[in-house]
Amino acid sequence: MQLLGDIYAAQPFWIWVALAAGLLAIEIMTGTGWLLWAAASAGAVAIATAIGDLSFAMALLVFAALTIASSLLARRYLPRSVMAAGGDINDNVDRLVGRRGSAVHAFKGGAGRVFIDGKEWPAELEDGERLEAGASVEVVGVTGVHLRVRRAGQA
Repeated sequence: MQLLGDIYAAQPFWIWVALAAGLLAIEIMTGTGWLLWAAASAGAVAIATAIGDLSFAMALLVFAALTIASSLLARRYLPRSVMAAGGDINDNVDRLVGRRGSAVHAFKGGAGRVFIDGKEWPAELEDGERLEAGASVEVVGVTGVHLRVRRAGQA
């Protein structure tokens, strides 16, 4: 335990920078959005240790307080901006509403498959029973994993 204390006493700034970089790397790999605040807090503590002479206990207390405060603030204020931008940022299906694509095969009984944004999706035709292969479609809604589509250009 004495060795860790000696290392921290010699290089507190670089230890906090390493923690910030490690947390940021994990955040990039997982994409959760929550470790970003801890990484930023570790970066702030690194700057605080470079400017002032913080003990390990004080630095740990500052890190915990900054992480809790920034996480709570993010939870409080970021969902509003995400919802204003059109829903869950991780929900790719809802983003398809309004996009155009084409029918992969002819629709029969109002059902078929469409190709939109490089992916093939199961779809249901909003109005009508048939749609020819290659016809241009527009997504008007989502039901589960099925897209609701209509012929492009219809109002």
